[in-house]
Formats: sequence, C-alpha cells, structure tokens
Amino acid sequence: MAIVISKLFDDLIDKMKIRIKGNSLRYRLTKSEVSILASQGIIQENTEFPGNTLTYAIKASALDELTADFKQSTVTLNIPQAALQQWVTTNQVGVERHMPLPDGGSFFLLLEKDFKCIDVDANEDQSDFFENPHLTC
Repeated sequence: MAIVISKLFDDLIDKMKIRIKGNSLRYRLTKSEVSILASQGIIQENTEFPGNTLTYAIKASALDELTADFKQSTVTLNIPQAALQQWVTTNQVGVERHMPLPDGGSFFLLLEKDFKCIDVDANEDQSDFFENPHLTC
C-alpha cells in the first residue's frame, strides 16, 4: 500500500510547471498541487542533471509580499500565508509581483492555477487541471 501511495504522490508532484524567462519566474499548479501546498505549506520538484540537481519549490511564508530566491541550487517562491489562503479558496487565477532588484530593475513573479487548454494536447493528461474560464487558449 505504501508503494501505491508513494507512486500516486510522485505522479501528482511531477506535473508542477516552472518557466524561467529573463527576469521572470512563473509556476503553474494543478488542483492536487494547490491542495498539497495549502495543506503542507510547501511543494517542490527536482530536475536531475549530471552531477547536480535543480530544485524548485513554493513555500508559504510569514512575509508580506511574494518573493523569490535562489540558494544552493534551489529556486524558491515564497508566498505570504494570507495570499496563499485567498488564492486557494477563491476563483483567483494567480498571485503576482514585480520584485525589486538591487540594480533598480525588477523580477516578475507569478504563481497561477493550471487550466485545461481548449486545444487539447493528446500527450498531456489534463484531468487534474482547473476548468478553463475562456473559450479559447
């Protein structure tokens, strides 16, 4: 039974999506991942490289604003507990912020619910995605 539960948990976790482009960081979570984040206060995934592992995580925090950091091969998005609670319990699609950088620039942060696409990719199981409120993707 433990193997089945572990496999089920692994199947849920390996869907978390991260996109890094320039000075922007976007995470997309399925329904199950949102539930895990809400109940455990953290969700993370690993990507294995030869000789190193990239970890990306989302953590509930006591901070007042959405922040991100990169330490010890881990990219972490820190979401205020109150913002997480509101996001989880409403139809709010995402939480975002332009986080100031020391050089005067900014780093765009976005955490959003992963919606089903109208133009379904036959290779992607979308059964755990949120219903898409739009008619087209």
